[in-house]
Amino acid sequence: MHNPAGLSPVVAGAWRLAEWGWTPQQRLAWIEGNLDLGVTSFDHADIYGGYSVEALFGEALALRPALRARMQLVSKCGIRLVAPARPDHQVKHYDTSVAHVRASVEHSLRSLRTDHLDLLLIHRPDALMDFDELADTFEALRREGKVRFFGVSNFAPHQLAPLHRRIALATHQIELSPLHLDPLHDGVLDQCQDLGFRPMIWSPLAGGRIFTADGERERRLRQTLEAMAAELAVSVTTLVTAWVLRHPSRPLPILGSRRIEVAQAALAAAALRLDAQQWWRIWTASTGQEVP
Repeated sequence: MHNPAGLSPVVAGAWRLAEWGWTPQQRLAWIEGNLDLGVTSFDHADIYGGYSVEALFGEALALRPALRARMQLVSKCGIRLVAPARPDHQVKHYDTSVAHVRASVEHSLRSLRTDHLDLLLIHRPDALMDFDELADTFEALRREGKVRFFGVSNFAPHQLAPLHRRIALATHQIELSPLHLDPLHDGVLDQCQDLGFRPMIWSPLAGGRIFTADGERERRLRQTLEAMAAELAVSVTTLVTAWVLRHPSRPLPILGSRRIEVAQAALAAAALRLDAQQWWRIWTASTGQEVP
């Protein structure tokens, strides 16, 4: 499996950075804390925080610009939100036109205070996507040194394949957790493995629902996870991350927590390889039924 952008085994997700209410110094401490653990990749999108997160990160990075050489910056574009920061947007929609992709990249570079992105992803599949035009745009951005590698996020296999035929993509960012099993069975992870992609996994802990949600499914899964974690003498976070990592596509989980301890627990999963029975025990707890 390939990792051309050189992403770290666990990726720090900046999605909620604006909600944390931190000073620039606190944001810098979070960045440095991740880097010190070996979490060197930071996942962004132009729209995060109502178009504010990249600038908050860049403001913190400006306090120690030399840190840029130690990290990989990932961003996504292609969604237009209706937001105060974009008063001309009348309806939420997708846009993968040359003009929008270029404008988004330039905005990300300015906000993050960097001269290049290590990886740019198309955030959602656009029904009006022109594969040839988008591939040409990617090639131009690469030639200009503004983006090193490209990928997609939340695509179906039939949507990814035409773009990958025109320009080599580096990864596919998808949702996967014991509470979101679809990519295991709808061909998405099969395609990643076939193409040699190491998929980036958003919400591997189901946005915290594994720990807090009170539905029948969540309670059943949590009971199994807690029992298994006790048997293996690890935390539930480590166990769930190990479950994600067990897939042969060698996923790269994104952890969007303000607590460095969560990243530490996720990194510990590298030393825990679940056997097939353990992996399927978690799958069974989630689905509430045995395999056919």
